[in-house]
Amino acid sequence: MQLRPEHDIFFANLESAHAPHVESRRFDPLAPVRAIGLVALLLLDHLIGILHLFGQTPLDSLDLLRHPSRGPWREISASIYRSGTEALGITAAVGCLIGVTLSYLSSEQLRSFGADTFIVNILGLGIVRELGPMICAVLVAGRSGSAITAQLGVMRVTEELDALPVMGIPYTVRLILPKVIALAVAVPLLVLWTSAVALIGGAFSAQLQLGMSMTQFMLGLPAAVPTINLWLGVGKGVVFGALIALVACHFGLRIQPNTESLGAGTTRSVVTSITVVILADAVFAIIYFDVGISLT
Repeated sequence: MQLRPEHDIFFANLESAHAPHVESRRFDPLAPVRAIGLVALLLLDHLIGILHLFGQTPLDSLDLLRHPSRGPWREISASIYRSGTEALGITAAVGCLIGVTLSYLSSEQLRSFGADTFIVNILGLGIVRELGPMICAVLVAGRSGSAITAQLGVMRVTEELDALPVMGIPYTVRLILPKVIALAVAVPLLVLWTSAVALIGGAFSAQLQLGMSMTQFMLGLPAAVPTINLWLGVGKGVVFGALIALVACHFGLRIQPNTESLGAGTTRSVVTSITVVILADAVFAIIYFDVGISLT
């Protein structure tokens, strides 16, 4: 079989081609130390970036109070609607299921000890103080936090973030401050909504399992759960909302102008937001461990 003249050049190159020589890497005993150092430097870099946003937000808020006519009120209103009103359905569904599940599992144990009435204490303290704020924070981090990061990331890809400083518009005022205020307002309201729906679901389950009427459950709730627990849950909602917004904005601003970075940054934003919320909840639990818990 005879080759065509135009194909000879390819076979000539194949004859002269050699497999590249791969040098064997020597064992580096300091490789784990270097890896830990790189991770520590990366965490420090992220911490400095979040602290920068955390410090800039109060300054922008003071400027907003001094010049309210220049405030981004439409952006704040739209962010509250997107992160609060549109999340009522999913938070109610999850809250109701959590309340029913917790009531069902607790009633089975309490029935064996003849302590049916303590179902009010378990559901009241567990939902109002811990589960309500945590459920809301996790849902908002996965829903609104990812949306914030994706929005800022798309603006980075389309170079809109670079155009704002050129036009003399600070992006912290127009993009970050509205989202922080919106989540700080919307999340505590969602906490109240979710806790109420979860308690109703738990009371309904207690009626089926223990024969406790809804009226008896609701009348015993104020005595079993001091009011300070409600304010503690609302306070957690404010802090969780602000932290989720700051973390989401931080990762959104660090998106590189490519689609791969957009997906990876959104994933890191959600994971970091949930982690920060859990750490903040642990701090709250340590500080207020003896507040609002009746031992009688």
